[in-house]
Amino acid sequence: MSYKILSLSGGGVRGLITAVWLQRLEQKLGTPIAQHFDLIAGTSTGALIACALASGIPAIAIVDLYRTRAKDIFPTPRAWWLNRFWRFLRQFFQPRYDGEGLERVLRDVFGDRSFGELKVPTLITTYDLHRREPLIFKTIEGRAEKHNGMPIWEICKASASAPVYFPAHLTRIRGQVVPLIDGGVVANNPAACAIAEAVRIHHDRDGAARADFAEDHVTEDNFRGLKTFVVASFGTGDVARPISIRESQTWGAIGWALPLINVLFDGSADSVDYISRQLLSSSDYFRFQTELAPVFDDIDRADDAHLNALIHVAEAYLAREGDALLDQLVATLR
Repeated sequence: MSYKILSLSGGGVRGLITAVWLQRLEQKLGTPIAQHFDLIAGTSTGALIACALASGIPAIAIVDLYRTRAKDIFPTPRAWWLNRFWRFLRQFFQPRYDGEGLERVLRDVFGDRSFGELKVPTLITTYDLHRREPLIFKTIEGRAEKHNGMPIWEICKASASAPVYFPAHLTRIRGQVVPLIDGGVVANNPAACAIAEAVRIHHDRDGAARADFAEDHVTEDNFRGLKTFVVASFGTGDVARPISIRESQTWGAIGWALPLINVLFDGSADSVDYISRQLLSSSDYFRFQTELAPVFDDIDRADDAHLNALIHVAEAYLAREGDALLDQLVATLR
């Protein structure tokens, strides 16, 4: 029997694209998406979607959440373009947003439910600034994970606290208050983290000794396990704006401030896509991603016109190739 993984990437308000694709997938399946996967992994905006699905929230409701509450997370001035210069200057002295809107939306969605109450094993990525290392939250069937008692909203907020956009989320870990930031600095595409966790689960279930998923631990048994995995990896759109030769030679700290974050997040996601394609057969790895025009660079633009445009982009991808790929995924899941 195959072990099925759903991976959901980061991308701010562009998570709406993922939500539209998942809504179509759920329509094709005829039952909640979470019932068809053994592990759901999410980063940043993908963490919100992952925990929503694992909580039993329908994909159509997640689409509606982005359409109606994105403005609460990313408050949009009425004159977006007139305020853009001020927002550009402000980001060098403090985060663009105070994070209160993000927290309010997450509390409204998840209430006081704890991470351990999720109905499907779930993995969420963050980065611990105090220890300067990744912190992976996970609730795995049959194991008493140490973070299961934390509120879902808090883990999602930590995973979505992107530098420049939001302040780090402060929480108590191991008896100490630590600052956590966006999981995108670790794995904007969490598929590789999910595959690594699945390898460990595979060995645990077979009664074998645990093996870290690192190059010096990859064995024939690991790859025998990999052959049983099915991975559906959903992106939030791939921004195609090039950085010119002149910009690459002349930008300093100010010029690189936001582009560097996007480059790191995009590079992380693309490298994980490459790794996943090498590890899994083409019949077991499904990557849903579409190229975006430069106008979609902003991950925090939440006005109605922009949200409607993102929905159009998502639907255009489905019509072009996404629907056919979803059909293949549905056939595999069933």
